[in-house]
Amino acid sequence: MSTGAEVLVGLVICVGLLGIVLPILPGTLLIFGAIAVWSVVTGGAAAWTVFAIAALALVVTAIVKYTWPGKRLQQAGVPNRSLIIGGLVGIVGFFVVPVIGLVLGFLLGMYVSEIQRHRTHAGAWRSTVAATKAAGLSILVELFGALIAAGAWLGAVVFW
Repeated sequence: MSTGAEVLVGLVICVGLLGIVLPILPGTLLIFGAIAVWSVVTGGAAAWTVFAIAALALVVTAIVKYTWPGKRLQQAGVPNRSLIIGGLVGIVGFFVVPVIGLVLGFLLGMYVSEIQRHRTHAGAWRSTVAATKAAGLSILVELFGALIAAGAWLGAVVFW
């Protein structure tokens, strides 16, 4: 693969990493796709080994991303209804206030849903904070897997 093509793959991986931290783009899919294309074009055992490592890291962290925070939310007593409302208001917020509106909308939707359930500020705030921590944990888990995948690709490009 030419150096220009590898730079392009690297840029797509960087955009994917950014998409994980700022959930605008499907970061994990971009990284997976970029490494898959690189593996097909480069060929050979090393390229497919890197692809296998990257795919494994991305799949395992995707599973953990959805199970671990969910378990923490159940332990905190946050119902799925509040998460759905928070998510929907977050989507609306994304279009009203680009990028940060997603977070602001999620927090507002969660809080309003929980204030109706708890009838107190303290209980609603506690649930909203628990949901925010779970969302942050989810992002960190996904970022960890993406960094492993990106590191495997970068190591292959630099050392092979």
